[in-house]
Amino acid sequence: MPMTKTKTAISCLLASLLLILTLPAWGADKTKDEETIRNATTVLQAMVGSQDVPASTVAKADCIVILPSVKKFAVGIGGTGGRGPMTCREGADFTGKWSPPAMYSIGGASAGLQVGGTAKDYIILVMAPSAANKLLDGKVKVGSDATAAAGSGASASTSTADMLTYSRTSGLFAGVSLDGASLSPDSDANQRLYGKDVSARDIVGGSAVKATAAGQQLESLLNSKAGKKM
Repeated sequence: MPMTKTKTAISCLLASLLLILTLPAWGADKTKDEETIRNATTVLQAMVGSQDVPASTVAKADCIVILPSVKKFAVGIGGTGGRGPMTCREGADFTGKWSPPAMYSIGGASAGLQVGGTAKDYIILVMAPSAANKLLDGKVKVGSDATAAAGSGASASTSTADMLTYSRTSGLFAGVSLDGASLSPDSDANQRLYGKDVSARDIVGGSAVKATAAGQQLESLLNSKAGKKM
C-alpha cells in the first residue's frame, strides 16, 4: 500500500478512536443518566418476565448491576464500555429492601479483531456480601477481585461464584463470561443524579439520598418481583 494511503488509513483510525472515547463525555447530563436507568429497568423487566433466569435466582442476590447497550467497537483491539445502575439490598448484611441506584461503569479490552460495533445488555447478580462490599469500595476486576460464573438458568442458583453474569442477545438471556472486565462507581453521574458528591455506598445505604423518578421505577420493580431475600 502506498505510504500516503497508509497515513490516511491511520489518520481515519485515530479519528474514529477519538470520537468513540469522547462521545460519552459529550452526552453526559442528568437527562441521559435518567434515560440509562429507565433502559436498565426495561432490560430487568424483560429478564424477570422471561423463563431464561428464574426470579428465585434474582431474589438471592445482594446487589444487581444492569448495563444496557454496552458497546464493543472494532478499533484494532476490541474495546468494551458502558454504564448503568447498581442497586443493593439495604442494611449491613444486604437483607433489606432494594436501594436507590448508584451508577457504575464497565470497561475492558479483548484482544483480536471485532466485526463492527455491537451493543448488548448485561446483568450482573452479585451473590456474595464480600463482592458487594468490594464494588461499593471502588474498582473491581471481574474474575480476579471477585469470582464470576456465567449464569445459566436454574443451575445458576447452585453456583458458588461471587457473581453471576448474563447477556441479552436477540431477546434471550444467557450466561456470559465477563472475566477481565472492570466495574467502578461513576462518581460524575452519581453527582449529577443526586445533586451532591455522594459515594456509591452512601447511595445504596438508603438514607443519604432519595431515588430519582427513574430510580424509583427500578426499585419498585425489584421490590415487587424479588423483594424478599431467599
